[in-house]
Parts: sequence; C-alpha cells; structure tokens
Amino acid sequence: MRVVAGRSRRRIPVVIVAGFLGAGKTTLLNHLLTNRAGVRIGVLVNDFGSIEIDAMTVAGQVDSMVSLGNGCLCCAVDTSTVDELLDRLARPAAGIDVIVIEASGLAEPRDMIRLVLASENPRVEYGGLVEVVDAAEFESTRSRHPDLGTRLSLADLVVVNKSDRLPAEGRAALLASVRALGGGTPVVTTSHGRIDPELLFEPPERPRPEERFGQLSFDQLAPGGAEGSARTSEQARRDHQEDGCVDESHLHHGYQTVSFSSVTPLHPRRLMAFLDDRPPGLYRTKGFVYFGVAGHRQKFSLHTVGAFLRFRRSRWAAGEDRATRLVLIGFGIDVEAVHAALTACLEPRPAGLTEQDMLRVLTFVEP
Repeated sequence: MRVVAGRSRRRIPVVIVAGFLGAGKTTLLNHLLTNRAGVRIGVLVNDFGSIEIDAMTVAGQVDSMVSLGNGCLCCAVDTSTVDELLDRLARPAAGIDVIVIEASGLAEPRDMIRLVLASENPRVEYGGLVEVVDAAEFESTRSRHPDLGTRLSLADLVVVNKSDRLPAEGRAALLASVRALGGGTPVVTTSHGRIDPELLFEPPERPRPEERFGQLSFDQLAPGGAEGSARTSEQARRDHQEDGCVDESHLHHGYQTVSFSSVTPLHPRRLMAFLDDRPPGLYRTKGFVYFGVAGHRQKFSLHTVGAFLRFRRSRWAAGEDRATRLVLIGFGIDVEAVHAALTACLEPRPAGLTEQDMLRVLTFVEP
C-alpha cells in the first residue's frame, strides 16, 4: 500500500473508472463532466467515444484531456509513461482538482491500480477504483468473464448501471449477487451513469480566480451555463424524478453519511483496529484525528477510499480546538454501530499511551 505524506498543497486524487465494454463508463464520465459543481476534471482516456472533448480543452486547459487512442493502458505503458501523462494533467498551471482515468474495457484493474500507486508524481494520489457493471447484461458478462468477482472485490466502489432496465425483484437479486461477489465492496445502483459526483471527489474548498483573457470556463460551457452545472443536491434529485425515476435509493439518496466528533483523544491502536475491520459497505472516511499521545500531538488528517488508507501530519491552527472530526460515507451501513465503534476508540487518559501505540498509524504516514 502506498504511503502518502502531507503537502502544503492538496494532492490531486486519481480515480480509475473501469468496467467491461458497454457497461456505461463513458456515460458515467459524461455525467461527471456536466455535473462537476465547479470541480476541474482532467481526463486520461484509452479508447474514447462520444465524450464532449471541446468542453475539456478550453479555458487554458490544453492538456486537460490526454488520449492514448486505441489500446490498453495497463499493458501499453509503464510507470514512467503514466507519470509523464499524469504530470501533464497535474501541473499547477492547469488547476485540475481531480483526474479520472477511463480504462479500456480490456484493461486489468489490478494493473491499473499498481500503475497509479507506483507513480512518483508528488502532486497526485490514488483516489480509488470504480467498477461499472451493466445490470441488464450482468449474467452474460459473468459467464464470459469468470474473473468478474475478482474485479468487484478489487474495486472501492461498484456502480451497477442501467438498473432501470430490471424489474424491482430482478434488481434485488442482482444486488445480492454483486454484493456476494464483491465481498463487502460498497455498491450503488444508477441509471444513465448518474452517480453523485461528491462520492468520487471533493468540491473546491475556495473560490476559483477569474478566468484570464476572457476565456470560457468549464461551467460556462456546460448546458445552462455556470448555473446549470453547479446544481444543488435538491436540484439533482428533482431532475432525477422528472426523468421518471422516483426511487429514492438512487443518486443522492443511495448512500449514508455518519458524522463523528469528539474532544476526547482517540486511542491509536483501537482506531487502527476499526480501520482494519471496517463495516461492510463503508466506502470513504475523511477528516481529522486527535490522538493526544505524548510526542504526537500534531493534527492528523485521515482519508480512506475502499481499502486504501493514509494519514497526514500537520499543525493545529492557533486557537483551533483539539478534536477528532470525521465523516464516513457508505451504502447499507449500520449507522449506530459505526458511531458506537468509533466511540469505543476514545481514550480519556492518553497520558499512558506510548510511542509503541502509534506505530501502526505511523506506518501510513511518510516520514
């Protein structure tokens, strides 16, 4: 597992979107591009189809898309080549917030993950593997590709697309099969690739500077202009219903969030035990942790996506309360059980903790 250190500038997450041919990867990507809510997306594509290229190559973002043409990224290039491509997208002048790799339908997800984790580019980090599954063709895909279960278990999030093509009872049976094959990997259903972008990347934390030379921004190019792109969750929900889909388990209503905060320090061993054995369906964890261990009173930011885990060290701001503040996101998780498990990680008397108790945490922090 790659260990990532803190930087003065937030690293750019690299999200891999994989899936067999026809699953709906390009449809999902197009949805993200038109519902980015101010997020600048750089795209690395193997074999593209109807992606709106013009909307990705303006506003000075000449290298916001890199196309490899036909071929398979996982076997056509090595780590150094991937670094070169990522560097074009991650250069500071581009102002990219997230990089999405749309993998070829023939790509091996395991190799894709390896290439990203092995990257030596200091400006990027692994943002997770999203495996897109065609609900209508699931059984035939499974028969043609016996390794489907392995792909699902490697994923950080499984998107069951085209779920609207199945009756309710068919969807229930399909989800049971996908979850069994995935071994606890979080699963979300959708139609037309309409996944909530905030599941994959964070909105900008600060306003973007004005575009220079009067060039159009990505948001202005989106249908409806800037207002049409930066839609709220409520607007997305209404649009979803207007398209004839009133199942609240879709889109924004398809996942749960758990907020946890405490001024009482966390016991590092207990927290690592929780992270080692995460509840089924838990997809992401983000926030700050206060350990209060002698010699380790820094502010630790925590980020997980699927099985990937990292800590970063930084300093508490002047006057900032020492406290743990976490947000956990998942599908079908037991909210009360998660909150209780984190409460059990609290240590009201951290004075007795030693350097030994921090060893597992420090394993995931670059020196």
